[in-house]
Amino acid sequence: MTKKVGWALFATMAIIIGLYPLFYLVFDQNFGLLSTKGQGLFSNTLWSFAFYTHIFSGGLALLIGWTQFSWKIRTKNPGIHRQTGKLYVIASLLSALTSVYIAYYATGGLIAALGFVSLGIIWFYTTLYAYLHIKKGRTIHHEKMMVFSYAACFAAVTLRIWLPLLVILFNDFFIAYKIVAWLCWVPNLLIAWVIVKIIDKREINGRKN
Repeated sequence: MTKKVGWALFATMAIIIGLYPLFYLVFDQNFGLLSTKGQGLFSNTLWSFAFYTHIFSGGLALLIGWTQFSWKIRTKNPGIHRQTGKLYVIASLLSALTSVYIAYYATGGLIAALGFVSLGIIWFYTTLYAYLHIKKGRTIHHEKMMVFSYAACFAAVTLRIWLPLLVILFNDFFIAYKIVAWLCWVPNLLIAWVIVKIIDKREINGRKN
């Protein structure tokens, strides 16, 4: 029962935040994190292209990525799993790559920028290698890299959980944002590491049997 509730909560958060970028189509430049940016940045065409590519491709990756871990979909609908996986890889690589560029303009200066650049590089690397492993038929390696990839992708969710709590704690958005630039993904990867260890243990037990 607890596992089902946890899975439902995980999927619900991914869907809600995955759809969140659609609000940027409705509201003006004072919406969300854009409200913290200087007006001069909006005239930068490259930044605008990178920003919107990042949020929409990242939203798509988050929206569909959780389905890749569904045992029912993988076993009963392998074709859907593969096609969704390809779409996730494309969306993730685009979002990760553009995130590295826009991170240099991150609110909070160098500390925040380094946090988001690190996240973007890790997301790009783990997603690319997840794809390369499955192309070579290395299913277990693919599964483990996908766990790390989606943990990085899920930072979009954990950022929105931690940020308001940190703002309340420090009563300062800029301090909170410097912290959340790291806090939104480091714990996620630690959890991913634990999951990967469980996968390794399952694989070892499978060989013994």
